[in-house]
Amino acid sequence: MLRGKARRAPKTQGAAGADPRGPDPLAPAQVDRVRAVLALGGVPYADLPDGVQQVRLKLLERAADGREAPRDVSAWAAVVASNLAMDWHRARRRQERLGERLAVLWREATDEDGAEARALSLAVAQGLGALPAAQRQVVVLRFYADLPVRAIADELGVPEGTVKSRLHTAVRLLRARLHEGEVV
Repeated sequence: MLRGKARRAPKTQGAAGADPRGPDPLAPAQVDRVRAVLALGGVPYADLPDGVQQVRLKLLERAADGREAPRDVSAWAAVVASNLAMDWHRARRRQERLGERLAVLWREATDEDGAEARALSLAVAQGLGALPAAQRQVVVLRFYADLPVRAIADELGVPEGTVKSRLHTAVRLLRARLHEGEVV
């Protein structure tokens, strides 16, 4: 029995440089082609790695379901990437339509309750002005620019936890200020 030393499993031949996650189902040339198809399809550069990952997952799901691999993986991956680009555009259009509907609802609400909406807007603007600059910055990026926490963290060069903490504190302070002034 070995004391004080960890036992190690015997090394198998050829496992020295192997990827612990297994082989990549897409060759580097296929990855480049998928990225090109996504980029030509109008997908933003920042979203290209996610698109490549989705193509990999679809190929792995196909193998896990017991279906045989496509005869030409490169062509199959390009078609999947093209479909992903179309899905990306559809999702963006849905988001734009949702924004338009919300804007219409806001206009209708301000027409009916114009004084209330203006008072609320003024109170929120004053509350934002009272916040420290770092908290105000994350609130504006999150709720007005509609950026996710990860994008805000990247933009500001701070950890995601810091962004979440600042958002939580800022929202708590704004809520307290609006309740204090009996606006809400």
